[in-house]
Amino acid sequence: MKTILAKSILQKNKSGAWFGNDYNMNLYKGCCHGCIYCDSRSDCYNIDNFDEVRAKENALEILRGELKRRTPGVIGTGAMSDPYNPFEKTELLSRRAAELISGSGFGLTVVTKSPLITRDIDVFGEIAAEQPLLLKMTVTTADDGLCGLLEPNVAPTSERFAALEKLASAGLFTGITLMPILPFINDTTENIRAIVRRAGECGVRTIFPFFGLTLRDGQREYFYSRLSRIFPEKPLAKMYSERFGGSYECVSPRMNELWEIFREECHAAGILYRMDEIISAYMAGHLSEQTRFF
Repeated sequence: MKTILAKSILQKNKSGAWFGNDYNMNLYKGCCHGCIYCDSRSDCYNIDNFDEVRAKENALEILRGELKRRTPGVIGTGAMSDPYNPFEKTELLSRRAAELISGSGFGLTVVTKSPLITRDIDVFGEIAAEQPLLLKMTVTTADDGLCGLLEPNVAPTSERFAALEKLASAGLFTGITLMPILPFINDTTENIRAIVRRAGECGVRTIFPFFGLTLRDGQREYFYSRLSRIFPEKPLAKMYSERFGGSYECVSPRMNELWEIFREECHAAGILYRMDEIISAYMAGHLSEQTRFF
């Protein structure tokens, strides 16, 4: 695969509110999942050839040094590029980075759509024994068929749930990012209930939702073109344009109703969904992190 050079790996966050992350870490650039809704495709990020994954060849060398120089905190990975893309099987950047983080005094949160994350259960266990650890899987639909249309080059939902169950069975703190929920597509009562109930069966501890999606220049045009190709019988692009115009946040018209259904199901399953509760729960037992957050 192609490689690029990085100047830094740990980017300091202005606020730790997003899952308590103090730093962002991207070991790859670009993503090959092909998800039709991906915000990272937007022009503002200036990522050329977004669908081509490139490894940051000096990432581990830089990370090793930054872990020594930076103030310990929680590192989040997966925001811009899935750390468990297909090339990770042989490149091992995410695994090697986790090994460096283990014992360094830093915690870790991961978000992915790939069951490959289960390969590194041993390293995650080492991190969790000393520092906060949260492993999240993005899930947008309970239906594998619809998943294949919205996220064509990634594991189906059923395999993601199987991975979550395996992680939870290993005693690791697991969660779901339930986003995006696309207006007129997967914003249904049946979908929300099915996802939360399956999550409960798999031992998932937290779900954080967004009942809508974001659209910016570059991504909006791509999304509309895919809608027309995937759902030719429905004028979805026109429906989005008429309802949302050029808005950044396109919230489902059913958001309030779906929120009530979601909360009801989460309470029944004992699943946390508020950001402050999620952060407190996965950091529990790690005094320095709790003190920093509160």
